[in-house]
Amino acid sequence: MANVLIIDDEVAICKLLARPIQREQHHVEYALTLMEGLTCAAEGNFDVIFLDVNLPDGNGLEALPAFKKTPSSPDVIIITGAGNPDGAELAIRSGAWTYLQKPPLMSDIILQLNRVLQYRTEKELRQCPAILKRENIVGNSPQLESCLSQVAQVAGSDVNVLITGDTGTGKELFARTIHNNSFRVKKNFVVVDCASLPEMLVNSMLFGHKKGSFTGAQMDRSGLIKEADGGTLFLDEVGELSLAHQKEFLRVLQENRFRPIGSNLEIESDFRLIAATNRDLNQMVNSGSFRKDLLYRIQSFNIHLPPLESRPLDIKEMAIHWINILCEKQSIETKGFSPDFFETLMTYDWPGNVRELIHTMERVFTVARFDPTLFSRHLPTKIRVHQARSLVNNSEVGNENNPAEKDINTFRKLSEVREFTVAETEKQYLKDLMKKTQGNVKEAISISGLSQSRLYSLLKKYQISRF
Repeated sequence: MANVLIIDDEVAICKLLARPIQREQHHVEYALTLMEGLTCAAEGNFDVIFLDVNLPDGNGLEALPAFKKTPSSPDVIIITGAGNPDGAELAIRSGAWTYLQKPPLMSDIILQLNRVLQYRTEKELRQCPAILKRENIVGNSPQLESCLSQVAQVAGSDVNVLITGDTGTGKELFARTIHNNSFRVKKNFVVVDCASLPEMLVNSMLFGHKKGSFTGAQMDRSGLIKEADGGTLFLDEVGELSLAHQKEFLRVLQENRFRPIGSNLEIESDFRLIAATNRDLNQMVNSGSFRKDLLYRIQSFNIHLPPLESRPLDIKEMAIHWINILCEKQSIETKGFSPDFFETLMTYDWPGNVRELIHTMERVFTVARFDPTLFSRHLPTKIRVHQARSLVNNSEVGNENNPAEKDINTFRKLSEVREFTVAETEKQYLKDLMKKTQGNVKEAISISGLSQSRLYSLLKKYQISRF
């Protein structure tokens, strides 16, 4: 039996969807607002969520990642009457199982539900891979664990991988981790920085050359592609390759053969390709600056690395890790950390991502080399300034949210007003419900239409006593 959550603002729709699911002997709960749905998902243990898009207090599609991050990691099926191609694309890209339009056929609902449950069951039974050698990839946030799970999936194969993400998110580190967990680990990991390849020497550096083939060619050179034979070729910032060189490299990928400059013979190189970029290659394809056929070749498997700002749970662990490494290198006793040190780190948005955090820890270590404890004072001024400004802004927002000091509907987002109103209404309703039923749970369930677990969670949320 599975646990299913239906989130729709129409009770009739919730009951309509629940009926065939309950006939399959599954447990069903439903929520009428986005906020209520998020609370249920956070406190419950749901396998599948049927999520509407247009809800009274927000957009279901925009909240989809939040549902995916809840403890049970439920699979989400988007179901809406306001279907459009862009919404369908956004749903899939955000991790939805599928996207259905109202009114759905009940057979389609059950079909998709059964497929999700089969997938989840097989996933749980799947044999766990060997322990992943993570190198210096530090953290245990859900976002990072998801990326590492993809690394584990792809490391055992020989498929081409495209790693995307902002500058400084650790694309090369993840590429090395894939290589170090693959059967090619004993061979070379060859890095090609496409952004810094000299235009006149690209072919020579990639394909190699024969002695005397051009001015300055005083000896044979094998080239980076041949150096990667049996190992991994990492094309960093692949979006910087010119169209002419994209065409040449496409043939190498197709044939695993190439001709060094000045040679009459082609040679082979058995390499595994991993490419990385911080650019939108699909957009580049549309603008004509990147070949579509090359994109198809390099992105057989795509891993997207999230920015550091989106995984704050990793910041503290990473800071400690890098400070300890620096202490060990310099044979200095491990340092202590003041709480305000981490508080300041957590408020910063880290535009330079992991790379910026590492450089910051190097600077902190230099400044506090002989200090036993690290304080916020040791951090760069710009990071401390950012925290100071954030504290002032939060204070102002707090004043705005206080009804006694300022009208609740003034200078606030409509979604915030809705959340506040719904919460106050729910709280008062539950107080009146407990008073009317004198704490009788069965009677309260009958009157409210809530499940027992949902009623208890709401009472706990609003700190309302049954008596």
